[in-house]
Amino acid sequence: MSTQENETVNENNEQNEQNASTQEVQDDASQAKDPKDSKIAELEAKVSELNDKYLRLYSEFDNFRKRTVKEKSELIQSGGEDVFKSILPVIDDFERAIKSNSETSDVKAVNDGVNLIYNKLKSTLTQKGLEEMKSLGETFNADIHEAITNIPAPSEDMKGKVVDELEKGYSLNGKIIRFAKVVIGQ
Repeated sequence: MSTQENETVNENNEQNEQNASTQEVQDDASQAKDPKDSKIAELEAKVSELNDKYLRLYSEFDNFRKRTVKEKSELIQSGGEDVFKSILPVIDDFERAIKSNSETSDVKAVNDGVNLIYNKLKSTLTQKGLEEMKSLGETFNADIHEAITNIPAPSEDMKGKVVDELEKGYSLNGKIIRFAKVVIGQ
């Protein structure tokens, strides 16, 4: 073989070695990329799954919130229905009393009828949880009384106590719904 052929063979061998090393580097890079690619794909799938769970949970919570708001508004609208149904017979009694009053001149019968209706209304409201607060003779309490004015106490033991009640106080199931308007002795 000639030197020229030897050089060509050497060049071919070097080129083959370079190609082989380049191929090895590329193979190593592709193998290195494959785990990265698979890891990226795995993480993207996990992100997608978590995003889907988040959207479903958010939608479920939003539906729950809307349903709760709707139920609450319906409850508020129909909350007094039971009380009104129980008061309707009292209204019927008042209508009968008004009709009867136009035909009678007996004041005692009218008075008795009005008292019966009053007691029926009071009993109905008591059954629904309405309680009248006792104020006369009690020590003034700013938590349940509203002082309108002070007057000289009729006796020494009535100082700081409720002497007169202008409006009764009421509580509904333990919660004060109207404070008693009272006059205090000094």
